[in-house]
Amino acid sequence: MPAPPTTHDALAALQQYFGHRKFLDGQGSIIAAILAGRDTLAIMPTGGGKSLCYQLPALIMDGVTVVISPLIALMKDQVDALERRGIPATVINSTLTPAEQQSRIAALRRGEYRLVYVAPERFRHRAFTEALRAVDIALFAVDEAHCISQWGHDFRPDYMRLGEAVQRLGGPQIVALTATATPEVRADIRRQLALRDPFECVSGFARPNLSLNVTRCAKKLDKYQRLREVIGQYRTGVVYCATRAKVEEVTETLKEWNIKAVAYHGGMKEDERSRVQEEFISRRAAVAVATNAFGMGIDRSDVRFVIHFEIPGALEAYYQEAGRAGRDGEPGWCELLFNFADTRTQEFFIEGSNPGLPVIASIYETLRQRSDAQHRVLCSIEQLTEYAGAKNSMATGSALSVLARQGYIDRFDVPGQRIRGTELLQPQLPATALLFDHQALEEKERRDRDKLKRMIDWAYASACRQRLILEYFGEANAADCGNCDYCRRAASGQGARTLTPAEMETVRKALSGVARCSLRDGDQWTGRFGRAKIAAMLAGSRSQEVLQAGLDSLSTYGLLRDEGQPYVQSLLRELENAGLLSVTTGEYPLLTLTASGAAIMKSGGQLQMQMPDAPSSGRKTTKSVLPEAELHELGFDETLYRKLREQRLRLAERDGVPAFAVFNNQTLEFLTRLRPTTTAAALQVRGIGEAKAARYLEPFLEIIRQHR
Repeated sequence: MPAPPTTHDALAALQQYFGHRKFLDGQGSIIAAILAGRDTLAIMPTGGGKSLCYQLPALIMDGVTVVISPLIALMKDQVDALERRGIPATVINSTLTPAEQQSRIAALRRGEYRLVYVAPERFRHRAFTEALRAVDIALFAVDEAHCISQWGHDFRPDYMRLGEAVQRLGGPQIVALTATATPEVRADIRRQLALRDPFECVSGFARPNLSLNVTRCAKKLDKYQRLREVIGQYRTGVVYCATRAKVEEVTETLKEWNIKAVAYHGGMKEDERSRVQEEFISRRAAVAVATNAFGMGIDRSDVRFVIHFEIPGALEAYYQEAGRAGRDGEPGWCELLFNFADTRTQEFFIEGSNPGLPVIASIYETLRQRSDAQHRVLCSIEQLTEYAGAKNSMATGSALSVLARQGYIDRFDVPGQRIRGTELLQPQLPATALLFDHQALEEKERRDRDKLKRMIDWAYASACRQRLILEYFGEANAADCGNCDYCRRAASGQGARTLTPAEMETVRKALSGVARCSLRDGDQWTGRFGRAKIAAMLAGSRSQEVLQAGLDSLSTYGLLRDEGQPYVQSLLRELENAGLLSVTTGEYPLLTLTASGAAIMKSGGQLQMQMPDAPSSGRKTTKSVLPEAELHELGFDETLYRKLREQRLRLAERDGVPAFAVFNNQTLEFLTRLRPTTTAAALQVRGIGEAKAARYLEPFLEIIRQHR
């Protein structure tokens, strides 16, 4: 048996085909492990050269390297780049006809290609896997491998089939690669792909050329003002948005500013997305405004900034997207334009990706009722959502994924149409007989919510931004970067410092307010309320939540009225960062004193911490309803919300209008959380004007009164 190729062979190939004389950090050891025949798990930062780790071995090893890639546009870019270097490569995905696919598989059998890029959904079809069995596969490379883990930030159900596909292909050598994976996601990748004694390389996640920054924006106008400043300074970059609608809105605004910008999101046709991507890569557009799919493998090195217009759902997603900046090693500016109200969008996504057993059962029964003689259903996800009365199409898609993973249905492509069909595999089973791992479903939702909480905590944190991310990914003893907004403030003397006597007085008042809202047992304090409610009490709010809880009767009520509620909110967060307050975990986090906080409250003394920016003049408003950023900490009653939705449906049917024309979901949520019982109080709720109040409001108020 011949000896495996050595790293020296790889270096020769590196210079011959790629024009480089040495490897980047981590590349050499990964390629050596692959050439030695070991399964490999490679975690490398964006811009760290992951693609080379399988492309170069493909030139040395006998056989074909199969590369699993999640995006059609990304495949095309990679294949085009390889062909320009004289490396024979091809692609197999849904854009090809069956005849074209068969032709390329035949060429693979003849050894005409060294690499083939395959979309994961191809493995839905057993016939495709069987056809690949005739190909001499040297290496099975899974790019963006975090997509295989339901604990990851970008889980894709089609990746779940890869482990089984590898076994049917005879168990070829595997390399799994990703830029962002926590220790638990790495463990899931190893398990799902059944990696055999893998070599695991986790390159340093630190990107010293990136400056990570958070700017808190009170309103949308603040975001646009800051966005214009960043683009004016850095010129070339990517603006990430959470939704398609926001992508289009921001793009139109940039065009009004005469900025060459392109939009990219999942609602666009494939050829249109490819055109947009090419326009950005070729530098015909200076700014790309996109949802999270944009940027995977984008080879544009001069991206000088990445702006997140809204908060992402996880630190993994944030850091991967921020890593699009500065891939040439030059400085890159990364900034999150943060408003807590934006987290509502991410919570919507969490609800959509965790539909719950009742929704799954409803979708399944709808499929049974609408299936034909072959137990098949041909309709779009939007139609299925309407038929089943589900919350939204995202929840429907997630329910279908769960049913497919459990083997109750199969999804198939419909020739000539953009919809996918569904086949019932066990049509005799009613929904009541379906078996699910309830604990796993609940655990996934818990982890998704924890990821969002960690992202929010990072946005509010008074600590080095990059160090917190490195610790999140499991790097111990990470040092401060010296380059983020926190580190710059600390270097300029604006970070933690010794408080003045006046500031100490403010701190002790805030701590006293928390103490009055807590239960005490000796030296132990137990919280009863969340941060928002305590801040409202200290600021003297007359909101329903404060009055109903009797907080206006406390001696600390209105103690920080002159500071304003937003400032008190920020102060409580800084006190938490300083270790003087703690927050319980759970659905309704509760704020209370720590031992250190109790000591400062009682005795004062000197204290070093970072104080929030001084409240601006003109901050007070006459609006008595809590702002959106605080609503998440007020109790949400699912039963009341359901009653209000049912009432909305009755009124909508009566008037022959869509449900949102009565009140939209956000307004119903405000009513659920704030529970006004009078018209005057309800008119302070966003989305309720005098005309709608006169026409629709009273039945909702009556439901709230009775529910109380």
